[in-house]
Amino acid sequence: MPKSIDGWIPKLKKNSGPVYLAIANAIAEDIAIGQLAAEQRLPPQRKLAELLGIDFTTVARAYTEAHRRGLIDSVVGRGTFVCGKRRPKIPRVFEGRPNVDMSMNMAPEVDTPELLELMQVGYAGVGNKMRDLLRYQNFGGSTDDREAGALWLRRRGLVVEPDRLLVVAGAQCALLAVLTTIASAGSVICCEELTYPGLRALAGLLGIKLVGLPMDAEGIDAVAFAAACAQYAPKALYCNPTLLNPTTATISPARRQALVEVARHYGVAIIEDDAYGFLPRNGPAAMASMGADITFYIAGMAKCVGAGLRIAYMVAPDAHLASRLASSVRATTVMASPFTSGLATRWVRDGTADLMLNAIRKEAMARQKLAARILPAGCYESKPESFHLWINLPAPWEQKAFAAHLAESGVGVVPSDAFCVTGPAPAAVRVCIGGIATRDDIQHGLELIAQALRRPPSIAAAVV
Repeated sequence: MPKSIDGWIPKLKKNSGPVYLAIANAIAEDIAIGQLAAEQRLPPQRKLAELLGIDFTTVARAYTEAHRRGLIDSVVGRGTFVCGKRRPKIPRVFEGRPNVDMSMNMAPEVDTPELLELMQVGYAGVGNKMRDLLRYQNFGGSTDDREAGALWLRRRGLVVEPDRLLVVAGAQCALLAVLTTIASAGSVICCEELTYPGLRALAGLLGIKLVGLPMDAEGIDAVAFAAACAQYAPKALYCNPTLLNPTTATISPARRQALVEVARHYGVAIIEDDAYGFLPRNGPAAMASMGADITFYIAGMAKCVGAGLRIAYMVAPDAHLASRLASSVRATTVMASPFTSGLATRWVRDGTADLMLNAIRKEAMARQKLAARILPAGCYESKPESFHLWINLPAPWEQKAFAAHLAESGVGVVPSDAFCVTGPAPAAVRVCIGGIATRDDIQHGLELIAQALRRPPSIAAAVV
């Protein structure tokens, strides 16, 4: 077992440069003389900052520098340990990754023992059909999997005929299938002016032009969408209408109806990426319920059950288009894993998926309360059941400089450039409060962000 040395205090030499480097150097020297032994635990960063009478962001940066040199290990949920020939047999952060990675937009991980046991039972139950699951399945999913998908979508108020529904290997796979079915190189797709980076990546790969549309408090501007339809004759409107990645904006019911009417008037399809639509308990109805005849609806399970469950349910406007989508899926990914599809089907039918969704909602709400308590009032946009935030930076902070500053303290965030379709990117960053990080990790990351927000770049850089 690692030994605690929480009382250790580094001896900082005068005139030795920035304080964070002096702390990192002291760790190296004390290891060399045997003052710090392998597998011993260093004091928590906040505690050491109090003992030294300095800002805890300085200590965070010092620990990050010591980790970069290979002197210490940052251990999620356990603390920081001196490296040695025998390292603690507990999970470590990946080399080269932030100590608190708030860049990946993943749901908080479920850790309730009872629910974990129920998940394991479902996993074992699917394994009992191993021979069947090692065979090729119908392209677009078995009948049982499609029926389970239709059952899951009822939670969004959708009544879907199984012949319009396909089971595919994740939402990105579904989006690729739709784009390759309805668009070609040189085609135009409209989307939010700040949009999902995965759409940008696929559009670049396929040679599709994206036209970003302005948004107001109710969502995508319907008048601007109509003007874009008249000017560009787009193949589709892509939207992430509930808890938009990255801003968490949600299109109002009235605006959804207006967008459907514009799309129908101009003969434009809608691609509704409902990745987060299951999270709000009383969220707006899916756009597919207002315009089923023109909407390609995608509901991935990554954000509401688990990122490793690479399953999405895709609904086409009609059976003919569903058949064309199946051909596209067959050409690119052949089929979703029968084992993964079977697990999703079992969890949907026995209620495990609902329990996981509820657990994610509950943890996301708890973490949102942390954010509200720690971050300066009015500096960010989010929703109670979302697990990401959109932070609007005060002048003169610029988004890339802010992200780089946080990275030096071991916190990863995503600057707005990753989401911007047209025009200059706003001074903003996306911060994710889910993933494998614990509440303590999230609190630590948010405190570092709050410290940076309260200081201009010149002062923040000087506090080292």
